[in-house]
Parts: sequence; C-alpha cells; structure tokens
Amino acid sequence: MTDPDTILLQTEEGMTKAIEHLKHELKGMRTGRASPALVEFLKVDCYGSQTDLKSIAAISVPEPTQLLIKPFDAGLVSAIKTAIEKSGLGINPMAEGKQIRLNLPSMSKERREKDAGRVKKMGEESKVVIRNHRRDGNKHADGLNKQPGAHFPEDEIETLKEEIQTLLKKYEEDVDKRVAEKEKEILTV
Repeated sequence: MTDPDTILLQTEEGMTKAIEHLKHELKGMRTGRASPALVEFLKVDCYGSQTDLKSIAAISVPEPTQLLIKPFDAGLVSAIKTAIEKSGLGINPMAEGKQIRLNLPSMSKERREKDAGRVKKMGEESKVVIRNHRRDGNKHADGLNKQPGAHFPEDEIETLKEEIQTLLKKYEEDVDKRVAEKEKEILTV
C-alpha cells in the first residue's frame, strides 16, 4: 500500500535524477576554456567494449586552450584518436607518441550561440521530465483512496499535491539557474 510520504519521496527521487542527468550533459558542453569534462565521457572502443575515456587515460589541461590525453596503455592511442574524430566535437586530435594533444580552436560567435541554444533545449527537456514526475506523483496521490482498505483525508491528499508542486518549482528553478550559468560560460569570450 502506498502512502503520501512514499509518493513524495519517489517524486523527488525522479526529479533529482533529472537534475543529475542535466548536470552530466552540461559538463560535456564546450565553453571557451579547455576542460577535461569535454572528453572524459567519450566512448572509446577498448578491447572490444565501449569504455569512458577517463577510465583508460589521464586527461590534463596544460594550457587554457589545450587538453593532453595520456592513455594508461600506449596501444590505445589510435582508438582514442578515432573516438575523438567521430565524436562531432570538431576538434582535430594530434597523436604525439604515447599521448594525444587537443588544441581547442576559439569558438565562433555562431558556434557559441548555437551551443547556448542547445543548453536551453537541454534545460527544457529536463523540465519536461520533472513535470512528468509531478504528473505521476499527482496521479498516485489521486489513487490513494482507490486502494482497498485505505482512507486518507482529502486535505491530506491536497497537501501532498501542494508539496509536489513546491518540489516542481524548486527543481525548475535549479534547472533555470544551471542553464543560465552554462549559457553565460559559453557566451563569454
């Protein structure tokens, strides 16, 4: 049997996961400065399985517009180079012996605006997911009195719906804040 506390907890868990996903997505967005987060989750074909780049190489930032990737196994240099070329990041990797250097070209105004637009879209998608969790939470709240042998006062159900709405506002504001910060970061030259 479900109770109001469980419904609220499940709704908040779903909303939290949506925020975590957004944070992960935003990390991979390119800004004017080099950041290991740009490539650390690239999938590399490593011994027959797709592996995150950060699991098989050390990624450092020797200069503000440069990344240096040192694979733990020198035999993976070409696989990493191929993964970067196929990633769609628009960066040309240069293999230098047992390491790969990425020089990040400065982003054009058009590219910055396009990426800022992508960030907004990610934010909207996250809000849709959060709103879906609100809808599900409200549906469960409405179904509380339909359970056999259960009776919850109407005002308790209304309070639950208000708490779910409060959660929605809190998480939507979090999304807006994260999106605004990332947009500012991208648009700053």
